[in-house]
Amino acid sequence: MAPLARRTPQRSGTGLSVALWVVQILLAALFLNAGFLKGTQPIASIAPMIPWASDVPEPLVRFIGVSELTGAIGLVLPALTRIRPTLTPLAACGLVVVMLLAALFHISRGEWMNVPFVLTLGALAAFVAWGRLTRAPIPPRKTMPA
Repeated sequence: MAPLARRTPQRSGTGLSVALWVVQILLAALFLNAGFLKGTQPIASIAPMIPWASDVPEPLVRFIGVSELTGAIGLVLPALTRIRPTLTPLAACGLVVVMLLAALFHISRGEWMNVPFVLTLGALAAFVAWGRLTRAPIPPRKTMPA
């Protein structure tokens, strides 16, 4: 039987991997929902929920929605299929940028109540980027020899 010291890193690595998957799935669900809303719904119907949507050009709202949709897909699909799993931390980094820009936008409008939530999402995305780049990367799928 292996000493306890040798088993502990494996368990913590497994725990980190589980935590990363949980955060990836939760962030993906949130960003899929927000991205779908901003990318597909008429501005007049989303303005009551997202007041700033009627204050900026419609193409910007759509661009943000598409960015959130692609980020959400990138958080899960490459890691799940193990096809180009290095795209997962890149998607997380992209969402960090989106959330930092969102925080600055809300600050510029004096919408201080939105900033903590946006920064929390950005921090969670940064956690995924850090974890999948350094501590618990997903190995790519092994290819079959021809």
